[in-house]
Amino acid sequence: MSHLSSPPQKHKGEHKGHGLPRGSERGSSSRDKDRSATVASSVPMPAGGKGSRPSCPPSAPQRAPNRLINEKSPYLLQHAYNPVDWYPWGQEAFDKARKENKPIFLSVGYSTCHWCHMMEEESFQNEEIGRLLSEDFVSVKVDREERPDVDKVYMTFVQATSSGGGWPMSVWLTPNLQPFVGGTYFPPEDGLTRVGFRTVLLRIREQWKQNKNTLLENSQRVTTALLARSEISMGDRQLPPSAAIMNSRCFQQLDEGYDEEYGGFAEAPKFPTPVILSFLFSYWLSHRLTQDGSRAQQMALHTLKMMANGGIRDHVGQGFHRYSTDRQWLVPHFEKMLYDQAQLAVAYSQAFQISGDEFYSDVAKGILQYVSRSLSHRSGGFYSAEDADSPPERGMRPKEGAFYVWTVKEILQLLPEPVLDASEPLTSGQLLVKHYGLTEAGNISLNQDPKGELQGQNVLNIRYSLELTAARFGLDVEAVRTLLNLGLEKLFQARKHRPKPHLDSKMLAAWNGLMVSGYAVTGAVLGTDRLINCAVNGAKFLKRHMFDVASGRLMRTCYAGSGGTVEHSNPPCWGFLEDYAFVVRGLLDLYEASQESAWLEWALRLQDTQDRLFWDSRGGGYFCSEAELGAGLPLRLKDDQDGAEPSANSVSAHNLLRLHGFTGHKDWMDKCVCLLTAFSERMRRVPVALPEMVRALSAHQQTLKQIVICGDPQAKDTKALVQCVHSVYIPNKVLILADGNPSSFLSRQLPFLSTLRRLEDQATAYVCENQACSLPVTEPCELRKLLLQ
Repeated sequence: MSHLSSPPQKHKGEHKGHGLPRGSERGSSSRDKDRSATVASSVPMPAGGKGSRPSCPPSAPQRAPNRLINEKSPYLLQHAYNPVDWYPWGQEAFDKARKENKPIFLSVGYSTCHWCHMMEEESFQNEEIGRLLSEDFVSVKVDREERPDVDKVYMTFVQATSSGGGWPMSVWLTPNLQPFVGGTYFPPEDGLTRVGFRTVLLRIREQWKQNKNTLLENSQRVTTALLARSEISMGDRQLPPSAAIMNSRCFQQLDEGYDEEYGGFAEAPKFPTPVILSFLFSYWLSHRLTQDGSRAQQMALHTLKMMANGGIRDHVGQGFHRYSTDRQWLVPHFEKMLYDQAQLAVAYSQAFQISGDEFYSDVAKGILQYVSRSLSHRSGGFYSAEDADSPPERGMRPKEGAFYVWTVKEILQLLPEPVLDASEPLTSGQLLVKHYGLTEAGNISLNQDPKGELQGQNVLNIRYSLELTAARFGLDVEAVRTLLNLGLEKLFQARKHRPKPHLDSKMLAAWNGLMVSGYAVTGAVLGTDRLINCAVNGAKFLKRHMFDVASGRLMRTCYAGSGGTVEHSNPPCWGFLEDYAFVVRGLLDLYEASQESAWLEWALRLQDTQDRLFWDSRGGGYFCSEAELGAGLPLRLKDDQDGAEPSANSVSAHNLLRLHGFTGHKDWMDKCVCLLTAFSERMRRVPVALPEMVRALSAHQQTLKQIVICGDPQAKDTKALVQCVHSVYIPNKVLILADGNPSSFLSRQLPFLSTLRRLEDQATAYVCENQACSLPVTEPCELRKLLLQ
């Protein structure tokens, strides 16, 4: 098979080879290469390249819409006016391909993907290419966030048969849905080192006519090989590997890739990867008296601090961008993803628990402030993302980062007020310019902006500590803090007048589950009821709009309709494994934060449904999709990488352990052991690819703490003990509130709770391990000592 495409590989996919992220639009993977087909060469992906088209259909379209106009997905709607006879993924398209004996062209992306915009503008709006796609292929468009199963199956093929993967993903399939050629982004025409999309289409058309049988045989051979390689099963193994060995190997691999100066675990591009930070915090806790334990803590805290100081954080509007294009965390890819905000809120809250430094809690609060303001539906749900691209001014072509960057001139004009008591003449603007590293020439290098569209522009990043900035101008530290905050607020108000990036108002159950965790954990750690209430509203939204009571199943998606309404696709898109795993985690976190047992009860019911729909009773672990939903796909996979989001199997392992701690149900502990055993070979081979699962393995082989608070949920002494628990970093625990009611849900699950008594009618805490409980304590300081043992 000839090499057909030239994607911007290094910026398209988080590579699975060593478990360390090496670049992505969103997050993907790369296994050992089997070069039986496709993809070659590369082109660099700038932080601010050629602007994409507006992320919505034109208000006065010059052509009639295609059938994608009837879809709900923002990504599919962006292609509704292409001169392409697009089909959504479904039987209608497959039947047409079989009836007319045509190959299927499958294009997969998402609505805030920069290179998806590029290919849409360059190729899918092209009349000649549109005719080729419509006459010689059955063209199918998929939103990877709606159908992660379709995305995973064909991304596995692309990565196995090429040197990378990412989005947009372009794959050619037989009418029976088996892939035979794949790639990512294609330029429209041939270049010196790249084959253009039009040429690729013509070559595949010719190959299909002349050598169809050979293509089908090759496709079958590759699919068979992928089936064998992707199998994850217990095999003959009875038990998972040693947690101590996996922990040590995972830590050593991270230590070898750590950037001492700027934090993080790669040169560039750099990703936040909260799963790695979570592993390091857990490793520190179990090794805190060792040099490696101290090292793990330092690596995680330093990385979080450098990220928060860098341009990857939006210092004006808060929240974090997708990744940094450079080693210093300075110039980001400006897209903002819900799943990043959710996981980073937890990571910064845990950093505050561990360090006591309010710098980290302030960052966590800022993240949630951004989500509440910009990614929240009025009914409690959370939107998926904000685009990287927007027009610098109304009527102009969108450019990446235009909404977020500043010139020195703009800053000085917005902040002309003189700063009193400074050691030299100084305005508020000059103070902010100095502190945030802005220059007249701009702080974005030509390497990151080859088109020159961001020259003279600056990304705010903290270059100096408050103390150094204060000393430089002879000012009080608190005065500098106040001046900078006032300046940022003025920039925020000024930025409101700029055209906003496109909002992907699709709501996904999985990411909403992560966000419920983000609010619940941060609210519990900080003792902030307002944040816990946001988590409660998020869970209520999931139950009201994304849960089918009759079948007990979650729906994958819903959409913001007009006037604050919520809409669904018809038929509904049912949930995948990650939807159940992430929502169950969110509900368990919410129970511990709110002590409302209804959330725990729902988590148990959803776990039962997850087990019924996804559990592999033969090989162990969970499949990513239902057997029925994925009918026709050549592979049924189990996700085996903790990347931009944790693997749903890793999260499920933690959930099963916690559910066993809450209920004592042995079946869930047995399932956890089977799951960890099924992934043994993957963990042994590359533990750093599964840091969240290694963490679950450690939690299983250590002892889970059941922390029981006996008391009136509304009483001050009960709340004081609960808050004490939340103030301490203890990842391997369940927090149980026993209100003394023998008929309560938890009392029925755990009969031993009825034997625990309050001392002298005071709220009383017990720490139980291995079916044995500590002596009772009533004071938070005594409880804290117990927890730190």
